Amino acid sequence: MNILWLGHSGFRIEIGTAVLLIDPWLTGNPLFPAERRAEAVAGVTHILLTHGHGDHTGDAVAIAKEAGVKIAGVYDLVGYLAATEGVEITGFNKGGTIDCNGAKVTMVNACHSSSTAGANGPVAVGSETGFMIAGEGHVIYVSGDTDIMADMDWMGDYHKPDVGILAAGGHFTMDMARAAYAAKRYFNFKTVIPCHYRTFPLLEQSAEVLAAGLPGVSVIEPQVLQPITL
Repeated sequence: MNILWLGHSGFRIEIGTAVLLIDPWLTGNPLFPAERRAEAVAGVTHILLTHGHGDHTGDAVAIAKEAGVKIAGVYDLVGYLAATEGVEITGFNKGGTIDCNGAKVTMVNACHSSSTAGANGPVAVGSETGFMIAGEGHVIYVSGDTDIMADMDWMGDYHKPDVGILAAGGHFTMDMARAAYAAKRYFNFKTVIPCHYRTFPLLEQSAEVLAAGLPGVSVIEPQVLQPITL
């Protein structure tokens, strides 16, 4: 399994025969090198969206049309994209599981908001989500944009993820200290990868606090398109 950061909250996860792009915001992403776009999207089989904000949905429609793949996510969001952009979709909801070339993706709760830009202002497109992705003997928890929430208790106990991809930049999501608290209290991660940070000065720029709060856990600060192999 390879996990590659695309900057901000975007990831490319190569798991089994699936190539998952999660929240692929590439165009205009200050951390993503535009000249490496083809490399980032090569062989994509599925696109997953956690919620509707532009820094997560950014290039999803364009990639879906170019690659001829479906966009999967909460029904309200992907249904809106199907109606307005003509893309193929897989709509599901919290508690639902879809099969992505053998990787099992279960939608779970998050605590944030979800809207997209409309002609007359923001348009609500369902609720914010996270994912549990199971395959190759691992379970990856993709938190999506969220704060700490009590649901993490049962989510950690039921799904038992060993890898956490945690939004931890602060201001819009948990910060590093809160992410460390959540990971320590509710999960038993072996590996934690922070995201939704470093993109703008407003967000946290280092995961030192996260690493310090999780002794014994491998906290990996990702570098764009540098594979993390598990």
